[in-house]
Amino acid sequence: MNSGGTRNFLKKIYAILLLSLLLHIACRKDQENSDSGIDIKNLLPDTGQTISYTSTKGEDADFTINPPSYKDNGDGTITDNVTGLMWQKADGGEMTFENAFLYVKSVNLGGYSDWRLPTSFELFSINSYDRVNPALNINYFTITTAEYWWTSETRADDASMVWVVNAGGGVGAHPKSETISAGGVKHFNTRVVRNPKTNTGITERYKDNGDGTISDRLTGLMWQKNQSAKTMSWEDALSYATNLTLAGKSGWRLPNVKELQSLNDTKLIKPSFNKSYFTGISSGNYWSSTTLVQTPTKAWDINVDYGIVSYSDKTLKENVLCVK
Repeated sequence: MNSGGTRNFLKKIYAILLLSLLLHIACRKDQENSDSGIDIKNLLPDTGQTISYTSTKGEDADFTINPPSYKDNGDGTITDNVTGLMWQKADGGEMTFENAFLYVKSVNLGGYSDWRLPTSFELFSINSYDRVNPALNINYFTITTAEYWWTSETRADDASMVWVVNAGGGVGAHPKSETISAGGVKHFNTRVVRNPKTNTGITERYKDNGDGTISDRLTGLMWQKNQSAKTMSWEDALSYATNLTLAGKSGWRLPNVKELQSLNDTKLIKPSFNKSYFTGISSGNYWSSTTLVQTPTKAWDINVDYGIVSYSDKTLKENVLCVK
């Protein structure tokens, strides 16, 4: 073989070896994701909060993880590029909870008929915490008269109470009778959703790592298994989380309100977090790192008796559960 042929032969060998190495790395990465049970398409969208409300490190605005991203499909639907969920752009209007289930059967948008009522987890994911009334990105979602939106879930201990997300950004269970069509005085509207993904591939959501941490395979987050030993103010909670070292790991922080709400299980009460994994969870309120934009002296929190997301004065002392 002449020198030119030798060089070409060596180049081909090098290219094959390089391709093999890249394929090995890719397969290894896929294996790591498979072993961890993380479905990267199920990550939580960020809250959208970018304004700083304190000089203390660790507030929501200090972190932008999975920035909100939407696509207007031009057919009355919106795709969430982070979660993959497809949403109705303009909600279907005010109606009773029972009629909401009838309504979804009649919806045909974008050529799809497999629409349904969202879970509270799904509906909460599109909230935007840089605005209020509605706490939605109105560049994509049409403003309506809605004060609340129905989910598909009733409260675990009372089927007359339905989980709803309100225009201010909170979530809780309300009586069916509160909506106008049922004799009440409030606007409970319906926004439908569809999930193009048929299977997350996750059989067991949580994993106890045996070192004081819990991995959530649905969101890819790692959690502190047991909350702080004492309650503390919001500012102190930020500092506590920032300085925490657990399982030999630093980089912990106070969760934003979407991350914190993601732990809520509407099938559970007192507590509404999975106590099989979060064994030390206690009743009461837990801080998020997200500030209430219209009243910056308050921050969003969750009460784990039922999972109600609301807000409290930052000076109050509440429980803390850290994330990374």
